[in-house]
Amino acid sequence: MKSKLNIGNLWSLPQKILFRFFFSYFTLFIIAKNNGAYPYYGYIQNFFNKILYDFVPWVGKSILGISYEIKTGPNGSGDTTYDYVLLFTIFCIAVISSSIWSILDTKRKNYDNLYYWITLAIRFYVGLMLINYGMVKVIQLQFSAPSMYRLTQNYGDSSPMGLAWTFLGFSKGYNLFMGIAEVAAVFLLFRRTLVFGLIITLMTTANVMAVNYFYDIPVKILSTHLFLMSAFLLAHSFAALFQFFFFRKPVVLKDIYKPKFGNITSKISFAVKAFLLIYALGYGAYSALDSKEKYYGEASKSRMEGLFEIEYFSAKSNSITPDSLKIKPWKYLMISSKQYAQVKYAEGGRGKWYKLTVDSLENKLSLRDYRDSTKTFNLKFSKIDSINYQFNGTLAKDTIFVKAKRFKNYKEKFLLTNRGFNWINERPFNR
Repeated sequence: MKSKLNIGNLWSLPQKILFRFFFSYFTLFIIAKNNGAYPYYGYIQNFFNKILYDFVPWVGKSILGISYEIKTGPNGSGDTTYDYVLLFTIFCIAVISSSIWSILDTKRKNYDNLYYWITLAIRFYVGLMLINYGMVKVIQLQFSAPSMYRLTQNYGDSSPMGLAWTFLGFSKGYNLFMGIAEVAAVFLLFRRTLVFGLIITLMTTANVMAVNYFYDIPVKILSTHLFLMSAFLLAHSFAALFQFFFFRKPVVLKDIYKPKFGNITSKISFAVKAFLLIYALGYGAYSALDSKEKYYGEASKSRMEGLFEIEYFSAKSNSITPDSLKIKPWKYLMISSKQYAQVKYAEGGRGKWYKLTVDSLENKLSLRDYRDSTKTFNLKFSKIDSINYQFNGTLAKDTIFVKAKRFKNYKEKFLLTNRGFNWINERPFNR
């Protein structure tokens, strides 16, 4: 079967119009929302951000009539008001530019050369993006195992995103499976393996997109575009694949047309591709492992790490003023790192995070409120036996006394993390 995009082919008018739009749209999207796909592109993107951080909020307020402040800059969510207004802006610019392009360029037979360059940009954008995401899944960095904070949370209090994170992070094996599927996007970097890689990538991005939509995870914009870009690339071979799978006809997959380059240009191209591949796999793996060690390694752990289940809690106010601080009874004190701790209350709720400081020599620890430094628990702890501890200290003018049982290996306490794998199940173990 002949490819519709071979050099010299005559493209139809709808093909040319659609290409002009997608070329404009995807180019603008990659420039404005590179998301760290291209190495060192962040230095270039800072230039565009200086313009966009002023222009996009103006579009939101002046054209879309958004009354509240549109905050710029990354904050952990890829689906902010700014992101959606930026997407609207990109779409409008793409429509306008492709319309002007269609009016001015009426005699061109095809866009084979431009098609090659936009597919090259998209291949590396999707490929490098998914390799990065895949590497952090292979080492279980993105979806970490259920923490003590998650395990002590009431099931119904978790958000849909929290439920998905717990489900995906529970299994190391499933993390490895997801990671390998995403790292398989490396096949997108080579034209001969492009179709094979796209079939895997299209399904992978479709699954990621579905999870983000149906579990309310704020990466909907990016995951949708990774899926759309994969579909755009696969459209080149769609007719051949349709004939093969549905009509069982023998077909020959054609490579995307590639312009002829000189020897020097070809060598430079090969060197760039080799650098990107080594960077994505080599540095990507190193960076992911370094981050895992930093946040979850032994160096990040506290001497007091563990789940402290409160068995006795007493608080006494020593102030005669009516605005005396009232201390809620604790249910758990949870320490997993040198810097942070969380207290969960007996009455329920989400609990409260504190800045942690531990003095191992004096057997003291402090829990400082992030927003109000006057609300700091200064506690002295002592070990009664191998698992029982007691704490006493102050919060402002109030004093507290706590007895707690420490579970250093807290995963043994919960069914979810101590059930293990079972080949034989005489009955479904659904709890």
